[in-house]
Amino acid sequence: MVKEPRPGRVKTRLGRDLGMTSAAWWFRHQTRWVLRALRDPRWDLVLAVSPDREGLTSRIWPGDLPRLPQGGGDLGARMARMLGRVPNGPACLIGADIPEIRRHHVAQAFQALGNHDAVFGPALDGGYWLIGLKHPRRQSKGFLQKVRWSSEYALNDSKASLPDHRIAEIATLRDVDTVDDLPMTQT
Repeated sequence: MVKEPRPGRVKTRLGRDLGMTSAAWWFRHQTRWVLRALRDPRWDLVLAVSPDREGLTSRIWPGDLPRLPQGGGDLGARMARMLGRVPNGPACLIGADIPEIRRHHVAQAFQALGNHDAVFGPALDGGYWLIGLKHPRRQSKGFLQKVRWSSEYALNDSKASLPDHRIAEIATLRDVDTVDDLPMTQT
């Protein structure tokens, strides 16, 4: 799931510390890196874009990747909609603001869906960087509703929206919301 990297429309909490232009620049380059890093013949990459119209026509992302509009609603409604559009088989959603993500993390998530109904990649802040479903078109009523987004409760609330599901967790990774979340570079 990606947003068009426009100042003031993406990574606004990071932008409060870095400036909105710098935050958008970081997200644009981070997204490019994630898309290159995660290309793999074992899965299909599809961009769930926002805003819908600009995202579908943007030249920022690789032109060979299919794009779907996220549509309206809160984050949970948009994620549920994107998962529900998967034609068949298991599916995972990730954000693009995960500097530590590698192919083996995605492979681990799909492997976990072999024995589980859902999988989460927890984030250090109580949220998550990945959600996956074994049967994404069979969403339970209330899926990703009543989730306190952008809080330390997001992961637990999301799990609670999946009653009677066997849920796995994979590696905990850092997502970038503020300047303190940015990876430190060594000199």
